[in-house]
Amino acid sequence: METVIDKFIRYISVDTQSNEESESQPSTSKQFDLLKMLCGELKALGIEADLDQWGYVMATIPANINKKVPAVGFIAHVDTAPDASGKEVKPQFIENYNGEDIALKGVPGLFLKPSEFPELLDHKGETIITTDGTTLLGADDKAGVAEIMAAAEWIMNHPEFKHGEIKIAFTPDEEIGRGVAKFDVKKFGAEYAYTMDGGEVGELEFENFNAAAATVKIQGCNVHPGYAKGKMKNAIRIGMELNSLLPSGQKPEYTQGYDGFFHIIGFNGTVEQAEFSYIIRDHSIELYEHKKEVMKQCVDFINTKYGEGTATVEIRHQYYNMRKQVEPHYFIIEKAIAAMEMAGIKPKIQPIRGGTDGANLSFMGLPCPNIFAGGLNFHGKFEFAPVPNIEKATQVILNIVKLFAE
Repeated sequence: METVIDKFIRYISVDTQSNEESESQPSTSKQFDLLKMLCGELKALGIEADLDQWGYVMATIPANINKKVPAVGFIAHVDTAPDASGKEVKPQFIENYNGEDIALKGVPGLFLKPSEFPELLDHKGETIITTDGTTLLGADDKAGVAEIMAAAEWIMNHPEFKHGEIKIAFTPDEEIGRGVAKFDVKKFGAEYAYTMDGGEVGELEFENFNAAAATVKIQGCNVHPGYAKGKMKNAIRIGMELNSLLPSGQKPEYTQGYDGFFHIIGFNGTVEQAEFSYIIRDHSIELYEHKKEVMKQCVDFINTKYGEGTATVEIRHQYYNMRKQVEPHYFIIEKAIAAMEMAGIKPKIQPIRGGTDGANLSFMGLPCPNIFAGGLNFHGKFEFAPVPNIEKATQVILNIVKLFAE
Protein backbone atom coordinates (compact mmCIF):
# COMPACT_ATOMS: atom_id res chain seq x y z
CA MET A 1 0.00 0.00 0.00
CA GLU A 2 1.08 3.53 -0.78
CA THR A 3 1.36 5.73 2.33
CA VAL A 4 -0.82 8.79 2.81
CA ILE A 5 2.30 10.97 2.53
CA ASP A 6 3.27 9.33 -0.77
CA LYS A 7 -0.19 10.15 -2.08
CA PHE A 8 0.01 13.71 -0.78
CA ILE A 9 3.32 14.36 -2.54
CA ARG A 10 1.95 12.96 -5.81
CA TYR A 11 -1.17 15.08 -5.64
CA ILE A 12 0.57 18.38 -4.87
CA SER A 13 2.70 17.88 -7.98
CA VAL A 14 -0.42 18.50 -10.10
CA ASP A 15 -1.22 22.18 -10.66
CA THR A 16 -4.91 22.70 -9.87
CA GLN A 17 -5.15 26.41 -9.12
CA SER A 18 -8.67 27.76 -9.58
CA ASN A 19 -9.50 31.12 -11.19
CA GLU A 20 -12.18 33.42 -9.81
CA GLU A 21 -12.27 35.41 -13.05
CA SER A 22 -13.34 32.38 -15.08
CA GLU A 23 -17.01 31.62 -15.63
CA SER A 24 -16.53 27.95 -16.55
CA GLN A 25 -17.03 24.97 -14.24
CA PRO A 26 -14.47 23.95 -13.20
CA SER A 27 -12.92 27.39 -13.46
CA THR A 28 -9.68 25.89 -14.83
CA SER A 29 -9.44 22.81 -17.02
CA LYS A 30 -6.22 21.71 -15.30
CA GLN A 31 -8.26 20.68 -12.27
CA PHE A 32 -9.46 17.77 -14.40
CA ASP A 33 -5.89 16.45 -14.43
CA LEU A 34 -6.10 15.52 -10.76
CA LEU A 35 -9.80 14.66 -10.83
CA LYS A 36 -9.23 12.11 -13.61
CA MET A 37 -6.28 10.68 -11.70
CA LEU A 38 -8.36 10.25 -8.55
CA CYS A 39 -11.27 8.68 -10.37
CA GLY A 40 -8.90 6.20 -12.01
CA GLU A 41 -7.22 5.34 -8.72
CA LEU A 42 -10.57 4.69 -7.05
CA LYS A 43 -11.61 2.37 -9.87
CA ALA A 44 -8.25 0.57 -9.65
CA LEU A 45 -9.04 -0.14 -5.98
CA GLY A 46 -12.30 -1.78 -7.04
CA ILE A 47 -14.46 1.18 -5.99
CA GLU A 48 -17.34 2.33 -8.16
CA ALA A 49 -16.55 5.91 -9.19
CA ASP A 50 -17.37 8.47 -11.86
CA LEU A 51 -16.31 11.95 -12.92
CA ASP A 52 -18.93 14.25 -14.41
CA GLN A 53 -18.64 17.26 -16.73
CA TRP A 54 -18.76 19.70 -13.81
CA GLY A 55 -15.66 18.26 -12.16
CA TYR A 56 -17.20 16.15 -9.42
CA VAL A 57 -15.76 12.75 -8.60
CA MET A 58 -18.27 10.63 -6.68
CA ALA A 59 -17.60 7.12 -5.42
CA THR A 60 -19.24 4.47 -3.26
CA ILE A 61 -17.82 1.71 -1.08
CA PRO A 62 -20.74 -0.67 -0.38
CA ALA A 63 -21.55 -1.72 3.17
CA ASN A 64 -20.27 -5.07 4.36
CA ILE A 65 -22.62 -5.40 7.34
CA ASN A 66 -26.22 -6.60 7.42
CA LYS A 67 -27.77 -3.94 9.64
CA LYS A 68 -28.84 -0.63 8.19
CA VAL A 69 -26.67 2.34 9.19
CA PRO A 70 -26.50 5.84 7.71
CA ALA A 71 -24.37 6.31 4.61
CA VAL A 72 -21.51 8.62 5.59
CA GLY A 73 -19.53 10.74 3.17
CA PHE A 74 -16.05 12.28 3.09
CA ILE A 75 -15.33 15.25 0.85
CA ALA A 76 -12.23 17.22 -0.16
CA HIS A 77 -11.50 19.79 -2.85
CA VAL A 78 -8.75 19.49 -5.43
CA ASP A 79 -8.18 23.15 -6.30
CA THR A 80 -5.59 25.39 -4.73
CA ALA A 81 -6.04 29.07 -4.00
CA PRO A 82 -5.48 31.82 -6.59
CA ASP A 83 -3.45 33.69 -3.95
CA ALA A 84 -0.19 31.91 -4.82
CA SER A 85 1.13 29.64 -7.55
CA GLY A 86 0.56 25.90 -7.27
CA LYS A 87 2.72 25.05 -10.29
CA GLU A 88 5.83 22.89 -9.91
CA VAL A 89 5.55 22.58 -6.14
CA LYS A 90 8.88 21.53 -4.59
CA PRO A 91 8.24 20.23 -1.07
CA GLN A 92 10.92 20.15 1.59
CA PHE A 93 11.01 17.48 4.33
CA ILE A 94 12.34 18.74 7.65
CA GLU A 95 12.93 15.64 9.75
CA ASN A 96 12.97 15.78 13.55
CA TYR A 97 12.27 19.52 13.48
CA ASN A 98 14.44 21.24 16.11
CA GLY A 99 12.49 24.47 16.62
CA GLU A 100 14.81 26.68 14.58
CA ASP A 101 14.12 28.82 11.51
CA ILE A 102 13.57 26.76 8.36
CA ALA A 103 15.23 27.98 5.16
CA LEU A 104 12.87 27.96 2.19
CA LYS A 105 15.64 27.15 -0.24
CA GLY A 106 13.94 28.24 -3.44
CA VAL A 107 14.23 31.89 -2.37
CA PRO A 108 17.58 32.94 -0.87
CA GLY A 109 17.14 34.61 2.51
CA LEU A 110 13.55 33.43 3.00
CA PHE A 111 12.81 31.54 6.23
CA LEU A 112 9.82 29.97 7.95
CA LYS A 113 10.32 31.33 11.46
CA PRO A 114 8.73 30.26 14.75
CA SER A 115 9.05 33.90 15.84
CA GLU A 116 6.47 34.71 13.16
CA PHE A 117 4.61 31.38 13.18
CA PRO A 118 4.81 30.08 16.78
CA GLU A 119 2.63 27.07 15.93
CA LEU A 120 5.77 25.53 14.44
CA LEU A 121 7.00 24.87 17.96
CA ASP A 122 4.03 22.59 18.61
CA HIS A 123 5.65 20.20 16.15
CA LYS A 124 9.21 19.97 17.43
CA GLY A 125 10.56 16.48 16.91
CA GLU A 126 8.18 15.77 14.04
CA THR A 127 8.77 15.64 10.30
CA ILE A 128 7.41 18.81 8.70
CA ILE A 129 6.72 19.32 5.00
CA THR A 130 7.22 22.90 3.80
CA THR A 131 7.34 24.71 0.48
CA ASP A 132 10.61 25.88 -1.06
CA GLY A 133 9.29 29.46 -0.94
CA THR A 134 8.31 29.74 -4.60
CA THR A 135 4.78 28.31 -4.38
CA LEU A 136 2.15 27.30 -1.88
CA LEU A 137 2.28 23.69 -0.68
CA GLY A 138 -1.27 22.58 -1.49
CA ALA A 139 -2.18 20.92 1.82
CA ASP A 140 -5.39 22.90 1.40
CA ASP A 141 -6.87 20.61 0.41
CA LYS A 142 -4.70 17.90 -1.11
CA ALA A 143 -3.93 16.70 2.40
CA GLY A 144 -7.67 16.02 2.72
CA VAL A 145 -7.71 14.32 -0.68
CA ALA A 146 -4.77 12.09 0.29
CA GLU A 147 -6.34 11.21 3.65
CA ILE A 148 -9.60 10.10 2.05
CA MET A 149 -7.78 8.11 -0.63
CA ALA A 150 -5.51 6.45 1.94
CA ALA A 151 -8.49 5.49 4.10
CA ALA A 152 -10.32 4.11 1.06
CA GLU A 153 -7.32 2.02 0.05
CA TRP A 154 -6.94 0.67 3.59
CA ILE A 155 -10.61 -0.29 3.74
CA MET A 156 -10.46 -2.07 0.40
CA ASN A 157 -7.39 -4.01 1.56
CA HIS A 158 -8.99 -5.00 4.89
CA PRO A 159 -12.29 -6.73 4.16
CA GLU A 160 -12.51 -7.75 7.82
CA PHE A 161 -13.08 -4.07 8.72
CA LYS A 162 -16.84 -3.70 9.18
CA HIS A 163 -18.51 -0.60 7.80
CA GLY A 164 -21.70 0.82 6.40
CA GLU A 165 -21.97 2.47 3.00
CA ILE A 166 -19.19 5.01 2.46
CA LYS A 167 -19.45 7.89 0.02
CA ILE A 168 -16.47 9.80 -1.36
CA ALA A 169 -16.47 13.07 -3.29
CA PHE A 170 -13.78 15.34 -4.70
CA THR A 171 -14.80 18.80 -5.83
CA PRO A 172 -13.31 21.71 -7.83
CA ASP A 173 -13.33 25.46 -7.18
CA GLU A 174 -13.83 25.48 -3.42
CA GLU A 175 -11.26 28.23 -3.05
CA ILE A 176 -13.33 30.63 -5.15
CA GLY A 177 -16.63 29.84 -3.39
CA ARG A 178 -18.15 27.76 -6.19
CA GLY A 179 -17.13 24.28 -5.06
CA VAL A 180 -20.59 22.73 -4.90
CA ALA A 181 -22.55 25.03 -7.19
CA LYS A 182 -23.67 22.05 -9.29
CA PHE A 183 -23.17 19.28 -6.75
CA ASP A 184 -25.99 16.68 -6.82
CA VAL A 185 -26.62 15.79 -3.18
CA LYS A 186 -29.19 13.16 -4.10
CA LYS A 187 -26.80 11.44 -6.49
CA PHE A 188 -24.05 11.52 -3.88
CA GLY A 189 -26.30 9.54 -1.58
CA ALA A 190 -24.79 10.27 1.83
CA GLU A 191 -27.04 11.05 4.79
CA TYR A 192 -24.25 12.85 6.61
CA ALA A 193 -20.78 13.90 5.50
CA TYR A 194 -17.55 15.50 6.63
CA THR A 195 -15.23 17.77 4.72
CA MET A 196 -11.56 17.05 5.43
CA ASP A 197 -10.54 20.66 4.97
CA GLY A 198 -9.46 22.06 8.33
CA GLY A 199 -6.07 23.02 9.66
CA GLU A 200 -4.29 21.96 12.83
CA VAL A 201 -4.72 18.50 14.31
CA GLY A 202 -7.87 18.25 16.42
CA GLU A 203 -9.83 21.00 14.70
CA LEU A 204 -13.54 20.27 14.41
CA GLU A 205 -15.84 22.93 13.04
CA PHE A 206 -19.55 23.22 12.41
CA GLU A 207 -19.94 26.98 12.16
CA ASN A 208 -18.32 29.28 9.65
CA PHE A 209 -18.50 32.76 8.22
CA ASN A 210 -21.37 34.14 6.23
CA ALA A 211 -19.55 35.27 3.13
CA ALA A 212 -19.84 37.67 0.22
CA ALA A 213 -17.54 39.05 -2.47
CA ALA A 214 -17.71 42.70 -3.50
CA THR A 215 -16.38 44.47 -6.58
CA VAL A 216 -16.17 48.27 -6.43
CA LYS A 217 -15.65 50.14 -9.71
CA ILE A 218 -14.58 53.78 -9.84
CA GLN A 219 -15.09 55.93 -12.92
CA GLY A 220 -12.64 58.81 -12.99
CA CYS A 221 -11.89 61.61 -15.41
CA ASN A 222 -8.40 61.89 -16.85
CA VAL A 223 -7.10 65.19 -18.22
CA HIS A 224 -3.56 66.53 -18.60
CA PRO A 225 -2.20 66.98 -15.05
CA GLY A 226 -0.92 70.43 -15.89
CA TYR A 227 -4.48 71.59 -16.49
CA ALA A 228 -6.33 69.27 -14.13
CA LYS A 229 -7.62 71.68 -11.51
CA GLY A 230 -11.37 71.34 -11.10
CA LYS A 231 -11.55 68.73 -13.86
CA MET A 232 -9.60 65.58 -13.01
CA LYS A 233 -11.16 62.81 -10.96
CA ASN A 234 -8.42 60.31 -10.14
CA ALA A 235 -10.10 56.91 -9.90
CA ILE A 236 -7.18 55.44 -7.95
CA ARG A 237 -7.29 58.14 -5.28
CA ILE A 238 -11.07 58.02 -5.04
CA GLY A 239 -10.96 54.26 -4.61
CA MET A 240 -8.34 54.65 -1.87
CA GLU A 241 -10.61 57.18 -0.18
CA LEU A 242 -13.53 54.74 -0.32
CA ASN A 243 -11.34 52.03 1.16
CA SER A 244 -10.39 54.35 4.02
CA LEU A 245 -14.07 54.78 4.90
CA LEU A 246 -14.38 51.11 5.87
CA PRO A 247 -14.03 50.39 9.63
CA SER A 248 -10.28 50.41 10.29
CA GLY A 249 -10.38 47.70 12.97
CA GLN A 250 -12.43 45.28 10.89
CA LYS A 251 -9.58 43.85 8.84
CA PRO A 252 -8.27 40.27 8.95
CA GLU A 253 -5.02 41.31 10.62
CA TYR A 254 -6.94 42.82 13.56
CA THR A 255 -9.62 40.16 14.08
CA GLN A 256 -9.98 36.69 15.55
CA GLY A 257 -12.57 34.24 16.91
CA TYR A 258 -16.05 35.35 15.92
CA ASP A 259 -14.92 38.77 14.61
CA GLY A 260 -15.85 39.53 11.03
CA PHE A 261 -13.97 41.70 8.54
CA PHE A 262 -13.68 43.54 5.24
CA HIS A 263 -10.67 42.28 3.26
CA ILE A 264 -9.35 43.97 0.14
CA ILE A 265 -7.89 41.23 -2.05
CA GLY A 266 -7.24 42.95 -5.35
CA PHE A 267 -6.78 46.28 -7.12
CA ASN A 268 -6.35 47.28 -10.72
CA GLY A 269 -6.61 50.77 -12.06
CA THR A 270 -5.60 53.97 -13.80
CA VAL A 271 -6.61 57.58 -13.33
CA GLU A 272 -9.54 56.93 -15.67
CA GLN A 273 -10.88 53.72 -14.15
CA ALA A 274 -10.14 51.57 -11.12
CA GLU A 275 -11.51 48.35 -9.66
CA PHE A 276 -11.21 47.12 -6.07
CA SER A 277 -12.07 43.56 -4.98
CA TYR A 278 -13.16 42.65 -1.45
CA ILE A 279 -14.42 39.74 0.56
CA ILE A 280 -16.87 40.39 3.42
CA ARG A 281 -17.14 37.95 6.33
CA ASP A 282 -19.04 37.58 9.62
CA HIS A 283 -20.35 34.68 11.70
CA SER A 284 -23.41 36.70 12.73
CA ILE A 285 -26.00 36.97 9.96
CA GLU A 286 -27.09 40.37 11.32
CA LEU A 287 -23.53 41.74 11.29
CA TYR A 288 -22.95 40.19 7.87
CA GLU A 289 -25.94 42.04 6.42
CA HIS A 290 -24.81 45.21 8.20
CA LYS A 291 -21.35 44.94 6.62
CA LYS A 292 -22.89 44.73 3.17
CA GLU A 293 -24.90 47.88 3.95
CA VAL A 294 -21.76 49.66 5.15
CA MET A 295 -20.09 48.91 1.81
CA LYS A 296 -23.09 50.37 -0.02
CA GLN A 297 -23.07 53.45 2.24
CA CYS A 298 -19.40 54.08 1.41
CA VAL A 299 -20.27 53.98 -2.29
CA ASP A 300 -23.17 56.38 -1.71
CA PHE A 301 -20.86 58.81 0.10
CA ILE A 302 -18.39 58.80 -2.80
CA ASN A 303 -21.18 59.44 -5.28
CA THR A 304 -22.50 62.31 -3.19
CA LYS A 305 -19.04 63.86 -3.04
CA TYR A 306 -17.84 63.26 -6.60
CA GLY A 307 -21.02 62.86 -8.58
CA GLU A 308 -23.52 60.09 -9.24
CA GLY A 309 -22.03 57.15 -11.10
CA THR A 310 -18.50 57.71 -9.85
CA ALA A 311 -18.65 54.52 -7.77
CA THR A 312 -20.63 51.32 -8.22
CA VAL A 313 -20.57 48.11 -6.22
CA GLU A 314 -21.62 44.56 -7.00
CA ILE A 315 -22.01 42.30 -3.94
CA ARG A 316 -22.23 38.56 -4.57
CA HIS A 317 -23.28 36.16 -1.82
CA GLN A 318 -21.00 33.12 -1.44
CA TYR A 319 -22.17 31.01 1.51
CA TYR A 320 -23.96 31.08 4.87
CA ASN A 321 -22.99 29.90 8.34
CA MET A 322 -23.73 26.17 8.49
CA ARG A 323 -24.36 26.05 12.25
CA LYS A 324 -28.16 26.14 12.14
CA GLN A 325 -28.15 23.28 9.63
CA VAL A 326 -25.69 21.04 11.48
CA GLU A 327 -26.59 21.65 15.12
CA PRO A 328 -29.91 19.72 14.93
CA HIS A 329 -27.77 16.68 13.99
CA TYR A 330 -25.25 17.17 16.76
CA PHE A 331 -24.62 13.45 17.06
CA ILE A 332 -22.39 13.66 13.97
CA ILE A 333 -20.23 16.12 15.89
CA GLU A 334 -20.18 13.70 18.83
CA LYS A 335 -19.03 10.89 16.54
CA ALA A 336 -16.19 13.05 15.23
CA ILE A 337 -15.20 13.91 18.81
CA ALA A 338 -15.16 10.21 19.75
CA ALA A 339 -13.20 9.36 16.59
CA MET A 340 -10.51 11.87 17.49
CA GLU A 341 -10.31 10.66 21.08
CA MET A 342 -9.89 7.09 19.81
CA ALA A 343 -6.84 8.35 17.89
CA GLY A 344 -5.41 10.03 20.98
CA ILE A 345 -6.36 13.52 19.79
CA LYS A 346 -7.88 16.25 21.92
CA PRO A 347 -10.73 17.78 19.87
CA LYS A 348 -10.75 21.56 19.39
CA ILE A 349 -14.24 22.71 18.51
CA GLN A 350 -14.05 26.20 17.05
CA PRO A 351 -15.63 28.41 14.39
CA ILE A 352 -14.08 28.33 10.92
CA ARG A 353 -12.59 31.69 10.04
CA GLY A 354 -13.31 30.87 6.43
CA GLY A 355 -15.61 28.50 4.62
CA THR A 356 -15.78 25.00 3.24
CA ASP A 357 -17.88 23.13 0.72
CA GLY A 358 -19.67 21.79 3.78
CA ALA A 359 -21.28 25.16 4.43
CA ASN A 360 -23.24 25.16 1.17
CA LEU A 361 -23.81 21.39 1.32
CA SER A 362 -25.40 21.76 4.74
CA PHE A 363 -27.92 24.20 3.25
CA MET A 364 -28.49 21.76 0.39
CA GLY A 365 -29.70 19.11 2.84
CA LEU A 366 -26.42 17.33 3.64
CA PRO A 367 -25.22 18.17 7.18
CA CYS A 368 -21.48 18.46 6.73
CA PRO A 369 -19.10 19.64 9.49
CA ASN A 370 -15.39 20.11 8.90
CA ILE A 371 -12.45 18.08 10.24
CA PHE A 372 -8.76 18.96 10.30
CA ALA A 373 -6.65 17.97 7.30
CA GLY A 374 -3.43 18.88 9.04
CA GLY A 375 -1.85 21.76 7.14
CA LEU A 376 -1.16 25.28 8.40
CA ASN A 377 -0.56 28.76 6.90
CA PHE A 378 -2.71 27.99 3.88
CA HIS A 379 -2.69 30.00 0.63
CA GLY A 380 0.92 31.11 0.65
CA LYS A 381 4.63 30.27 0.52
CA PHE A 382 4.81 29.75 4.30
CA GLU A 383 2.35 26.85 4.21
CA PHE A 384 3.51 23.69 5.97
CA ALA A 385 2.13 20.31 7.04
CA PRO A 386 3.41 18.12 9.89
CA VAL A 387 3.43 14.48 8.78
CA PRO A 388 1.74 13.17 11.98
CA ASN A 389 -1.19 15.55 11.40
CA ILE A 390 -1.95 13.99 8.03
CA GLU A 391 -1.53 10.45 9.33
CA LYS A 392 -3.85 11.13 12.29
CA ALA A 393 -6.53 12.61 10.02
CA THR A 394 -6.56 9.36 8.05
CA GLN A 395 -7.10 7.43 11.27
CA VAL A 396 -9.96 9.74 12.25
CA ILE A 397 -11.74 8.92 8.97
CA LEU A 398 -11.48 5.19 9.70
CA ASN A 399 -12.68 5.72 13.27
CA ILE A 400 -15.74 7.67 12.10
CA VAL A 401 -16.61 4.89 9.67
CA LYS A 402 -16.26 2.35 12.48
CA LEU A 403 -18.45 4.37 14.84
CA PHE A 404 -21.22 4.77 12.25
CA ALA A 405 -21.23 0.98 11.77
CA GLU A 406 -21.71 0.23 15.47
